[in-house]
Amino acid sequence: MELRYLYYFLMVAREGNITRAANKLHLTQPTLSRQIMALEESVGTPLIIRGKRKIELTEAGMLLRSRAEEILNIVQKTEKDLLNHSSNLVGEIGIGMAECEATHKLLPELLETFNKTYPNVTFDLYTGNADLIKERIENGILDIEVLLEPVSIDSFDFVRLPKKEKWGMVMSKSSPLVNRDGIHPEDLRDLPILCTKRVAVQNEIASWAKMPFDKLHVVATYNLISNALSLASKGIGNVITIEGALYHHKQEDIQFIPFEPNLETGVVLAWKKQRVMSPALSKFIELIYHTIDA
Repeated sequence: MELRYLYYFLMVAREGNITRAANKLHLTQPTLSRQIMALEESVGTPLIIRGKRKIELTEAGMLLRSRAEEILNIVQKTEKDLLNHSSNLVGEIGIGMAECEATHKLLPELLETFNKTYPNVTFDLYTGNADLIKERIENGILDIEVLLEPVSIDSFDFVRLPKKEKWGMVMSKSSPLVNRDGIHPEDLRDLPILCTKRVAVQNEIASWAKMPFDKLHVVATYNLISNALSLASKGIGNVITIEGALYHHKQEDIQFIPFEPNLETGVVLAWKKQRVMSPALSKFIELIYHTIDA
């Protein structure tokens, strides 16, 4: 399967029309149609359903679109990494970030320091939960990750950050519990809750609350805190989260209250073991160790 076929296919999928895609690719419509048919022949299955004005992707086509985007991203990233010269470090470093204090305070400091020394190195930043970030690391799309524990990092090298994140609950200031100093396990029994989709975190919450997670009144799950805070502000639910996730989400109508007894989670910077690193990534990891040691 040639890379140019994948590039042509992605353009057709994005445009939803072969003629428009051909114009953007500076090809004739018959030429692009032949290229797509050649790709379908090489994979042994139809990828698009051709309509008069619009094409639709088959199930195989939707799968290929997802994989093709990942493959071409890796190719582009590899090309940038290979442009390195000893006197002028260049390349791209992909960083996956959990929503926590480290991504709002430590990471900008690292990037600022690194950029002053190596201004031709660029960064690709991706925010998501630990499971999504780890998948992108495994697929080679990202290089390094900021992860909240609990998370399995057996196949990773890592440094653990000294400061831990404190768990608690975000609720509307109209809640009768808003003036409490802490949220106790028994408080969770009757409260409508919004919680992350990560099973490992749900298990931690259940252990702290001393009750099965499925016994809690969960009204919604979320993957990013920004999706949940608007519901909390309207009193629809109370968001279980870490305090650092609210660093850039200060709102007047909500309040964070920590769990009591205290529940904390560690934060790690991790990257895959035994991978061949680009010079840019090697230098960035050196900076991480130096900064943590300092």
